[in-house]
Amino acid sequence: MKLSDCTAIVSGGASGLGEATVRRVAAEGGKVAIFDVQTEKGETLAAELGGNVRFFKTDVTDEDSVRASAANAADAFGEIRVVVNCAGVAIAEKTFGKKGVHRLDSFQKVIQVNLVGSFNVLRLAAEQMVNNAPDEDGSRGVIINTASVAAYEGQVGQAAYSASKGGIVGMTLPIARDLAGYGIRVTAIAPGVFETPMFETLPDKAREVLGKMTPFPSRLGKPAEYAKFVQSIVENPMLNGEVIRLDGAIRLS
Repeated sequence: MKLSDCTAIVSGGASGLGEATVRRVAAEGGKVAIFDVQTEKGETLAAELGGNVRFFKTDVTDEDSVRASAANAADAFGEIRVVVNCAGVAIAEKTFGKKGVHRLDSFQKVIQVNLVGSFNVLRLAAEQMVNNAPDEDGSRGVIINTASVAAYEGQVGQAAYSASKGGIVGMTLPIARDLAGYGIRVTAIAPGVFETPMFETLPDKAREVLGKMTPFPSRLGKPAEYAKFVQSIVENPMLNGEVIRLDGAIRLS
């Protein structure tokens, strides 16, 4: 499967890793449906990249919203071949600390967006994919979720975020097995520390320190490097059921 021949859904596609993925698919000649709640950013990006990129305002946690957007994307482009789930939120909140006990609603929100949202998008996209004609490898689609190194080495204050990403790691293999009979591959990328909106609010010194924690290259990852890896997964038919770290060998203490 070549990225140039694909129509991709990218959740969280209006910024960060998702935006880089949208740009990569479009640059390769593919078609992209941006699923995001950031209307202004999504519409601006779609207008910049042209007719093969469409924005669909989508709340990944809402079944009706995702079902409508998936159907509209399939109608607009004929089919859906690739899903890249990048929509996500992060908080810093200790289980118990100076501010008291961890709020339950904030924990639930992170799980709902990062984990439930990813599953919601992929299941409804898979419903569209099963109708695709198989390619020469028998493939009907590829699903790529975004985990994190925090799934394995969560930091102080990352209980909710780590739990959500750990869930993505845990569901990768069973979903790959569920969908194997339909020729749909499922993988996940676990990025290290990347230059995304989650890090934009940090001081330059803090960003520098985070970058130097990475053995090599000793810097923050670039969203374009994530997008390049998405292309590698799409185009390599033996990548399936695996969570792959993209982290410069970082292991967070």
